[in-house]
Amino acid sequence: MSSTEPPSASPANVLPKVAAVKVADGERLRSVHLPGITLTVRSRPPARAGLPPALYVHGLGGSSQNWSALMPLLDGVVDNEAVDLPGFGDSPPPDDGDYSITGHARAVIRYLDASGRGPVHLFGNSLGGAVTTRVAAVRPDLVRTLTLVSPALPEIRVQRTAVPTGLLAVPGVAALFTRLTREWTAEQRVRGVTALCYGDPGRVSEEGFRNAVEEMERRLRLPYFWDAMARSARGIVNAYTLGGQHALWRQAERVLAPTLLVYGGRDQLVGYRMAQRAARAFRDSRLLTLPDAGHVAMMEYPEAVATAFRELLADTGRPAAVERTDGVVEGEPANQSTGG
Repeated sequence: MSSTEPPSASPANVLPKVAAVKVADGERLRSVHLPGITLTVRSRPPARAGLPPALYVHGLGGSSQNWSALMPLLDGVVDNEAVDLPGFGDSPPPDDGDYSITGHARAVIRYLDASGRGPVHLFGNSLGGAVTTRVAAVRPDLVRTLTLVSPALPEIRVQRTAVPTGLLAVPGVAALFTRLTREWTAEQRVRGVTALCYGDPGRVSEEGFRNAVEEMERRLRLPYFWDAMARSARGIVNAYTLGGQHALWRQAERVLAPTLLVYGGRDQLVGYRMAQRAARAFRDSRLLTLPDAGHVAMMEYPEAVATAFRELLADTGRPAAVERTDGVVEGEPANQSTGG
């Protein structure tokens, strides 16, 4: 006799849908159900059939929308898809609650294996940069090229302006911050995030700001929003302490794919000084430094990033290009971050 009790529902199946996610012209969203995770994938139709696939991975607190400015600029050279990591954007939390770098990397690998799209041109920003570095190191068969925008790789001397974000990893701090900022409006929160992430917040259009406020209002209604933030921040901190073959810098040295590194001179979260170390660590790397950019160069200067990626494609298979700088940087880049 079969049981009349309903099967236990996974978190991905019981969490509320609070509002529609913004979709830009030419974009579409779809949900991909995989063992233990459900991922939302944002895509654009390629300019023509047969283009190589690309996959974009956002940073802490971000979503696939972070790539909406860059993807249209590359419609003619790649088949664009961007993923919402578990617990971010429109993707529900993972069933196992694993927000570590390895957990996020496993989600990306699981999607690429299931979709059969690999090898892809893989892009990552911040947290997504650490995630995609790990993916490229452990599954080189899935990666054609790697483009990292301000990747969250370990720094010995962390900028003071990055400390509050790191504190989210401390148990209880996220709950405390939630209580202390209960009266903050979504607009106030977006202004704070924009000031932290952009080299020049004035580059955000009025429409872009309104969209960001709407998205912030949506996220704040999600019951798991702060938990996903705190656990993912903890995942970054934990990854920084790993040694041996699992150390992120060691894995960077193992990446075989041609790699484009993009660093912003006004980045308050990832030190501009790390650009040269990254260029030395990744064996086949090109470096684009943007002195006026902050933490999200693909949103601030999408044309410059798109041009550099096209140059990477042109150079693939030939000796690595010399360092290119949009602005003059000689030797070790100075830390020009606005916060120190």
